[in-house]
Amino acid sequence: MDRRAFLRILPRVAGAVAVGGLMRGGSPGAPKPRSIDEAMAADRTAEPTRDEGTIAAPEIDVASPSQLRAVIKARDFDRAYDDDLLVSEQQWDLLVRTAARLERAQVVVGHGNFNRMGFDEIIEFSHSYSDIGTFEVDELALMDELFHADASRYGFLGEKVIENLSDRLERKDLKRIPGTGHYLLRGPSLEKYERITADLGDSVLLTSGVRGLAKQYQLFLRKAVETQGNLSQAARSLAPPGYSFHAVGDFDIGKRGLGAANFTESFAETDEFKKLIDLGYIDIRYPEANEYGVRHEPWHIKITT
Repeated sequence: MDRRAFLRILPRVAGAVAVGGLMRGGSPGAPKPRSIDEAMAADRTAEPTRDEGTIAAPEIDVASPSQLRAVIKARDFDRAYDDDLLVSEQQWDLLVRTAARLERAQVVVGHGNFNRMGFDEIIEFSHSYSDIGTFEVDELALMDELFHADASRYGFLGEKVIENLSDRLERKDLKRIPGTGHYLLRGPSLEKYERITADLGDSVLLTSGVRGLAKQYQLFLRKAVETQGNLSQAARSLAPPGYSFHAVGDFDIGKRGLGAANFTESFAETDEFKKLIDLGYIDIRYPEANEYGVRHEPWHIKITT
């Protein structure tokens, strides 16, 4: 029996997520934790509340109240909301343990190699290195659960671009970009990056290229741990596993020397960003007040449609 078949007969992870602002340790009057299946069956079409302080509803056409709610929340993306989806107290330790194993895997494999690795590849790799340790059955089940869950229940309304957990990036289709630790897909992605660097010179650099599923899991679970298990808050900052367009061609660009601020609104104030706009290179995947419920990402270069 292969791993996927084995995961399918595992019981669903009990109490995998909770709804209603119940952080680890709980809060007075918080709703009872619910499983993913229960959360997905709940009615989430109520009119969005107006408890967001001074945040005004953005000027954008939306198809439903839930979409409007997602847009409003993304305007203050790093804040926790009462109806966010969170892991339960029972699953907190599992989340932390799985995230830590992925962090160790990145250290052992190396940042650049880890960026391109698929889910199956990193699982197989973990068997051979004690510094990583073999993924436990409950860790595999958690990652399987997160991949197959409907991300709209986190408030993420983007489309899924990877349908199979076993999908992987082929090395022959990738080119490593010297000095960055990142890869780009050959074809439109690499061609656009080369045009950008030819026109703007050394002041710009690739800050994030192609990402396999292993890397997207590592980023998403790290953010989920940072937010104390808040999956909705994590999904407002980056796409859940399977939903990132970095897997199919998109990449991030930054200003050399700006550091971590390249992943903030500060990048939109740079001369480099303005040149990218003037030259027609910028087609932002997640613009301001976007309908996906994701923070504004001026650094994210859209390749695929």
